[in-house]
Amino acid sequence: MAQSNPPFMSGVPELLLLRLLQQQEMYGYDLVRAIRRVTGEAISLGEGVIYPILHSLERNGSLKSKRKPVGGRTRVYYSLTRKGRDRLDQLQNDWRRIQGGITTALETPSNA
Repeated sequence: MAQSNPPFMSGVPELLLLRLLQQQEMYGYDLVRAIRRVTGEAISLGEGVIYPILHSLERNGSLKSKRKPVGGRTRVYYSLTRKGRDRLDQLQNDWRRIQGGITTALETPSNA
């Protein structure tokens, strides 16, 4: 059973969304499923988390959206803009730096 997402996850949903949208345009529920899939079920974010982030990223110019009819319904597909690609680069660099620091701390003997 998946554990709820801990507080240190702040910023991770944005990073994951931008990374997935770098690969292809997607709609909201598709992103929810993709996050579970690409993280090996370690991270599960609901639509109530995803949609506000998507809307915020669209408002700040990191994403653009377009409506497409699918099976008699309309879905909103999101894709990255140049600003979104720049933001993804920044978040990836930050994540790698933090990950390296935590890895170092975890591997350092506790009596150091």
